[in-house]
Amino acid sequence: MRRLLRAMHTTAAAVVLLSSSIQADTTNDGQATVDKAIQALGGEATLKSTKAYTWKSKGKINIGGTESAFTSEATVAGLDRFRQTFEGEFNGEKVKGVTVINGDKGWRKFGEMGMELDKDAMAIAKRSVYLEAVSGNPLLLKEKGFKIQSAPDEQFEGKDVACVKVTGPDGKDFTILFDKTTGLPVKEVAKVIGFGGEEVTQETIFKEYKVFDGFKTATKVEIKHDGQKFLDGVGSDFRRLDNVDAKTFENPL
Repeated sequence: MRRLLRAMHTTAAAVVLLSSSIQADTTNDGQATVDKAIQALGGEATLKSTKAYTWKSKGKINIGGTESAFTSEATVAGLDRFRQTFEGEFNGEKVKGVTVINGDKGWRKFGEMGMELDKDAMAIAKRSVYLEAVSGNPLLLKEKGFKIQSAPDEQFEGKDVACVKVTGPDGKDFTILFDKTTGLPVKEVAKVIGFGGEEVTQETIFKEYKVFDGFKTATKVEIKHDGQKFLDGVGSDFRRLDNVDAKTFENPL
């Protein structure tokens, strides 16, 4: 059951398709790549105004070699308030769940079972949220706590990509790859915690960008863990929110 609880949050973070500024320590090349991505995704003014948003998603997740369909709906406000509801079917059993992060508190409910997230679980959850948020909204990389530097260019799916190495607020590193022509993020590589508590290499691929309310975002996400397919998700109904009801992030237990 704890594996499924963890899987639910991993799924939540995975479908998070996007989500001021205190200057981070950067190199010129890394900063130029991030600035180009900001413009490609809608511009600084648009990204800065996208402080809270909601979206729906659906797809398939691979757990223990078994592929299962899921649907979800999520709301995000900044990097420390997050709520995601989840429905799926595992081993023939229909399940529902919810994950909530509210500042330094967090909760996860799966069916009738629920738990408050301890310190370690909160660190994992917050990292999952910011990993997906900054790839969709690179303006967040200029906030306090993030440091960026350029990394060697690569090839991805036959295209030249510029690579940026990022150190997050928790001191952990990850890499974002940007299409050199369009400036759009195309891939993110990071170490994350897998179902069994083991560390795995997560590759997240972003595809099929569309514009919602002036903000361009990837509507298709493909994720691999240690090279094996983990999740395919499709996002829809993205909406920016001017205000979010405080009850959205209350304890669901």
